[in-house]
Amino acid sequence: MSAAAVSLPEHKLYESPNSRSIQIGNWRITASTNPISNHHECEALNASLSMPLPEMTFGSNTLKLHHRPSGWTYRFSTEDALRGVKNGELEPGDGGVKVDYADAWLKSRTSPSSLLPMPKTVPTKPYDWTYTTTYPGHTVTDLDSTGASEDEEESDNTSPFTPKWAPSDPEDSSQQIPLAELTRPDPILFYAEIPLFEDELHDNGSSGLIIRIRVMPTCIFILSRFTLRVDNVLFRTYDTRLYHSFSSNPPLVVREITGWEAPYDRVKDLLPKRDDLTPLTDPNWIAKILSDLPKQLSQKEGAKTGWRGLGRKLQYAVLA
Repeated sequence: MSAAAVSLPEHKLYESPNSRSIQIGNWRITASTNPISNHHECEALNASLSMPLPEMTFGSNTLKLHHRPSGWTYRFSTEDALRGVKNGELEPGDGGVKVDYADAWLKSRTSPSSLLPMPKTVPTKPYDWTYTTTYPGHTVTDLDSTGASEDEEESDNTSPFTPKWAPSDPEDSSQQIPLAELTRPDPILFYAEIPLFEDELHDNGSSGLIIRIRVMPTCIFILSRFTLRVDNVLFRTYDTRLYHSFSSNPPLVVREITGWEAPYDRVKDLLPKRDDLTPLTDPNWIAKILSDLPKQLSQKEGAKTGWRGLGRKLQYAVLA
């Protein structure tokens, strides 16, 4: 189907200084993008999490989807993503990365001279210095958070609804994410890129989480991507994809959660140009290389960290 053949459904766009929304069919989607959190915002978030924050923390950034007939609200937020970071001694399955400079880095982030010191009332304790999180977004259960904004019509159902995620049937196409549809040059009615956090790991790599959403005439597609690079040690990616077809009946949401990991040198050896290291800082290139590697390596062995995030889960939920 060509882009010209796709009819545009009725929809409304709303915009404020720090957020953009689309109302389309039974959905209301709001993307809030704000500057990096200021000192007072960081102090409050720091105290709530009892953990030093990433260098660039976008504490007020969120993506929220609300399905009006069912009352289901799904959200991605910075605070909840950081709650997925291991706070305390790392245990088997946490995928801890231990390198020579890790202890020195931790001390630099929690010492009295740190730009983001821990609150005096909260004792310093270990945490995952790579900020690895397996946060896939979450269903909102707070009734107040589903209320309509001043630009939004009242929802048909304002009661929180929690769907049950079930494993997708590989033989049922409605429970899959259709790559052919997503790669068509259909018009994009709404697009947002929402960074949640980023850290340069004391110049020893990078760690970050970013959310992207596309609303097209036929569907909604979201990609949440966490990317970790620890120089000379490993690469790690954790993706959550959400897909909804407006034509699904009953309405379905498909969720794919995938984690990859590989030794640093294994990825570096696949650079297009050996002297150009730029792709090693590109999350999209890293994700493609990790997904192209043999699954035995990238989703089972990984970088020998024992990280529980490795593998793939494909699920669906009915918004009854």
